[in-house]
This record gives sequence, C-alpha cells and structure tokens, in this order.
Amino acid sequence: MAQFSKDQVKAFIKDNNLKTMDDVQSALKELFAETLQSMLEAELDSELGYKKHEITNKETSNSRNGKTKKTIISEYGELDIEVPRDRNGDFEPMIVKKHQKNVTGIEDQIIAMYSKGISTRDIQDHLHQLYGIEVSPTMISNVTNKIVPIIKEWQNRPLQSVYAVVFMDAIHYKVKQNGAIVNKAAYMVIGIDLDGNKDVLGMWIGENESSKFWLSVLNDLKNRGVQDILINCVDNLKGFTEAIGASYPKTDIQKCIIHQVRNSTRYVSYKDLKKVTADLRPIYKAVTEEAAKLESDRFEEVWGSKYPLIVRSWRNNWDELATFFKFPPEIRKLIYTTNMIESYHRQLRKVTKGKSIFPSDEALLKMLYLATQDVIRKWTGRVQNWGQILLQLSVFYPDRIKHHLP
Repeated sequence: MAQFSKDQVKAFIKDNNLKTMDDVQSALKELFAETLQSMLEAELDSELGYKKHEITNKETSNSRNGKTKKTIISEYGELDIEVPRDRNGDFEPMIVKKHQKNVTGIEDQIIAMYSKGISTRDIQDHLHQLYGIEVSPTMISNVTNKIVPIIKEWQNRPLQSVYAVVFMDAIHYKVKQNGAIVNKAAYMVIGIDLDGNKDVLGMWIGENESSKFWLSVLNDLKNRGVQDILINCVDNLKGFTEAIGASYPKTDIQKCIIHQVRNSTRYVSYKDLKKVTADLRPIYKAVTEEAAKLESDRFEEVWGSKYPLIVRSWRNNWDELATFFKFPPEIRKLIYTTNMIESYHRQLRKVTKGKSIFPSDEALLKMLYLATQDVIRKWTGRVQNWGQILLQLSVFYPDRIKHHLP
C-alpha cells in the first residue's frame, strides 16, 4: 500500500488544523468516509462503463441523485454515506453491500460485550477509549437486534424424541412493561439426551412462575418433538406434578431435596436450625426408601409437636421426594437435586447482575440467549459415568428407550 510522504502528512495536519488526538480521529473519520464514498462511485462507474450515468433508486427519497443513504459502523465509528444504485437495480456494490451495516469487526465486539452483560453506556465508553470510535445507543441496539431472528430459530428448533432427564426451573428479573416495573420469570429447561449430552432446550419469558405457564412450556417441548421424558427434576412449586402429568403422564418426577430442606428450615427458630437440619439429613441419605420412612418417623417423634408444618410438608410431597430411592447411586446423584440447572442460573446471574431492570422482554431474552450460548460451548463432554447410567436406565425403562439404543 502506498504511504503518505512527510510533506503530505504535514500538509494534512495543517489543512485540518490538527492539535489533539480527537482532531486526528475526526479528520481520519472524514477521510475514510470520503474515500469509501469515492470507491463506491468508482465501482459503479466501472460496472456501467461510463462516467455520466443516470440512476434512480427505489430505496430512498433522494431519487434525483440515485443514492441510498445509510449509516454503517467502521473503525472510526458511525458513518453516514450514500451508496449509488443503477436504474435497473442490477448493480450490487461489493464494497458496501445492499443490507450491510458494518465494514469492520466492531459489530462482533459489540455482541461479544453485550453477551457478557456489559451495559450500552460501557460498550460506548470501551469503544471510544480503546479505538476512539463513537457509536450511538441506537446503533448498539440495532446490532444486538440482529440476533433476534437467530433466537427465534433456536427457540423453535426440533428436539430429540426422548430425554433421559430434564431439569426445569425459573430465574426472576425485573422488566419494564407499560411504564411500570414488573417481576418476570425466565423459564429454563435443561435436557440430558440418551447419549449423555446436556443442552438448554429453550427459554421462555413470562409472568411470575406458575404451574400454568410450565404446562405451556411442556406443551411447547412436545410440539417440538419431545415424545417422552424418563425423569423430570423440579423444585417444589405447587402444581408442578399436575402440569407434568398432563403432558407426560409416564414421567417419573423428582422434587429437589435441597429445596425441600430449605423450605423446611423456613419454619425453624435460629437456635434449633442446626439440630433440625442434622435430623433431616438421615431421611434423604438413607439407603432405601423404607429406611428413609423410619428416619422420617423418628424426626416426627422429636420435632413433630414443635414443627408440625415440616412433618406435613415431607409427608405431602413424599411420593415425588422419594423417587430417587429406587435408583442406584449413579442416577441418585444426578437427580436428587436441581443443582445442574441452578449452576447454569449462577452463570447467567454473573452476566445479568449489572442489570437491575431490563427495558423489555426482548432485551432480557437477548442477554440470556447470548450468555446461554457461552455456557453451552463449555458443555463439551458427556455426563459422568453415563455408560453405567444408560445401562441402568435400560433396565428401568426397557420399553421406552429400546428403540433409541444402538
């Protein structure tokens, strides 16, 4: 590439009265825009084979000069340029294509920073301080909006017909809606397929968590091809059992033991907390369900009169809490808590912690999707001991998975 001579550089500095780095950046921005504009016009001249051409344009009101006005991102920030068009619309510029809004890698950087939970203002500051680029909030929003169709395609992709284990839980955020700030739930589903690979099957934004909305999530999974779920791990939300039973009546439900313990200790005074927690442990650490029931009876003898609500809660939820007792240790360890999806939520919170309020459901969905893709990229291996787990599942559910095994 040809270089400017020292005399040309001195003339450039003098003609543009450059005194600061901001002056240099501004002058280079204008020079880049003028050069780009000239290249576009030269490209059209070369295509048509003559200098004086009459061109009309259907994309802009500036039809007299036949140019399309557009704003693009460059190394120097946002540039307003005019892209020439021929009268027939056959000419497609190669330098700045018809729908191109970016002529640099800055767009990828914006999306990468957005996926880490960096605010619009901080993205602006970063690009300005590091590159001297001025980018407006509107441009940042337009760049991140490009992933919305990708999210919709991902959210509606076909799923596998059978999942060995599915984890369901919601994470809560504050979102602006009709001028008010409301609580919204992001409904998340993680599935482990018969190959032992885990994936986020989808995310849905709705009002505060409810079994009715979870039913719509389950129906969506069914519409996307999920015919059967062997084991569904959930927290202790009221109505979860009925919602799962309505969509997947054969599915075994495992309510999270850790959630049950947390809910139990809500009723306990601080002075009894350690003792109650210690006396609950033998119940879910028992070797068999029968042994667990005996430990439950012992707990009631000691604490039943003082904390009857704890006893009642364990009795009422026992069928779903005790599901894991029928499985060997490898499966028990996998399903007795919802730790897998809670770990995923912790990674999402690292990204979203800087956002106390989201301006819209779409803004929340964009950030959660980008953060999720970062998480999924790290899920490269199968679930630990999957060979042994699959063998055991084939014994417990022979008719439901035999057609899906090699």
